[in-house]
Amino acid sequence: MTLQIDVEGTRSEPAPKITPAGSNDRAFSPVNVFSHTVLIAWSILVVVPFVWSLIASLKSTGEIFGDNPWALPKELLFSNFSKAWDKGVGDYLLNSGVVVVGGVFGTMLFGSMVAYVLARYEFPGNRFIYYLFAAGMMFPTFLAIVPLFFVVKGFGMVSTYQGLILVYIAYSLPFTVFFMHAFFRTLPTSIAEAALVDGAGHATTFFRVMLPMAKPGLISVGIFNVLGQWNQFVLPSFLSPEKPVLSQGIATLLGSQRYENDWGTLFAALTIAMVPVVVVYLIFYRQVQAGLTGATLK
Repeated sequence: MTLQIDVEGTRSEPAPKITPAGSNDRAFSPVNVFSHTVLIAWSILVVVPFVWSLIASLKSTGEIFGDNPWALPKELLFSNFSKAWDKGVGDYLLNSGVVVVGGVFGTMLFGSMVAYVLARYEFPGNRFIYYLFAAGMMFPTFLAIVPLFFVVKGFGMVSTYQGLILVYIAYSLPFTVFFMHAFFRTLPTSIAEAALVDGAGHATTFFRVMLPMAKPGLISVGIFNVLGQWNQFVLPSFLSPEKPVLSQGIATLLGSQRYENDWGTLFAALTIAMVPVVVVYLIFYRQVQAGLTGATLK
């Protein structure tokens, strides 16, 4: 046995852990408990239907409506996806992809330009234009369907990519301008002034200096626009009846189930519709959080 003696008394004791006063009380405060409960419940409401649809897409109709609908499939029926694709889901997916890519690109381009001008330049009518865009978020889409149809028809753009892209841009601009206006106001003015002093024009300052600095905000509002335009059903139903997007195709498949009774194919089509937006969000969710918190904390 070895006896160790600290002769010099230099052995250091571990520093005591310091806990901020009242931290435990704040962690279990009624507000935190309520907010975490709501978030957990919301997560369950979002995740459970997605998981159930994914499981059902690999089952037969008998298994879906069997005694235990949550049971794993006895046999993975990947043929449901091929049947859904053969029923036109591939064409619907292509139409949605083209329209959403064009609509989101145009919305982000024009929305960020308008928001930057309204946030950085003072001119007569500035606040009026800003409040006009803000009021556009409260305007119900249903009230504009009939006049919008005749406007699109007058330009000969019914059931065309161009017509639906332009409508999507107009539909998404109010929220984009409102969000990016608040974000551009948080960016330092001194950088833009330094660029102008160095000889950069207004367009160069915007595209090469300010727009890259607003990347978190652009990604955040871009994700919201992707979700909103991808899930849009009312506008394409009236303005693009001959070139349906994915939401219209899902509705068509749902209507046909009363005769075909092939629910596995329907859930396969639903999974195909949900997976792209889930993947996009999982890729950019950190930037979305940074953009949402940056606009409020700066």
